[in-house]
Amino acid sequence: MNIFKRLLKIGQAEIHALVDKMENPIHLIEKGIEEMKEQLSELTEAYISNRAQLIRSENLAKNKLADAGTYEEKALLLLQKAQKEEIEAKKADQLALEALSIKKKLTEEAAEISTESIVYTDKINLINNKIDVLKFNISKWEKELATLKAKQRINHASEFANKQMANIDNNSTIELLEKMKSKIEQQEAYNDAFEEHTQQKAEQEIDYLLKRADTPKDELEELKRKLNNT
Repeated sequence: MNIFKRLLKIGQAEIHALVDKMENPIHLIEKGIEEMKEQLSELTEAYISNRAQLIRSENLAKNKLADAGTYEEKALLLLQKAQKEEIEAKKADQLALEALSIKKKLTEEAAEISTESIVYTDKINLINNKIDVLKFNISKWEKELATLKAKQRINHASEFANKQMANIDNNSTIELLEKMKSKIEQQEAYNDAFEEHTQQKAEQEIDYLLKRADTPKDELEELKRKLNNT
């Protein structure tokens, strides 16, 4: 089965499923369209040839009928001349009979040619119907081909985008996230250390202030130092 016949067996609803099932559906359809165009060219030549033959046959039949009419007129003219005694009646009858025989032969030939013309007409109609079907299918599959090519471009773009995203996810993004995580951990450690240092400093200052608080004993010692210094 050639590609053209295979294409005709594929329903319009099934064509898009070829994308998933076949390695190169676009090539298949392009080949099928090419075959249909070749058949269209052959049928067009056959149409022209048969049409030319039909025209020739119709003209030939018309000419034979015209000649047959001419011979009938000649036969009538001979009889008229015999009636006027311009020629012998016997001779006129003989010649008129020959003219009518030729007329009959030409009429039969014209009828036979007309019968052949009917055959050519039927062939032309059949070829013309096939041409119409081919033109319809070519137009249909060219539209399907355009749709598939557009879908393929979208699929390629999607695949490219997915690959790019996969590369980003697997490389740049993960690396970036790791760096951010490390920086966050460093910042948290710094904040914890700073908070701890601040807390320790505050505790030391509080302890120092508490130790310096005045007591009666401290005041007594201070007075003794003052007396000793005077």
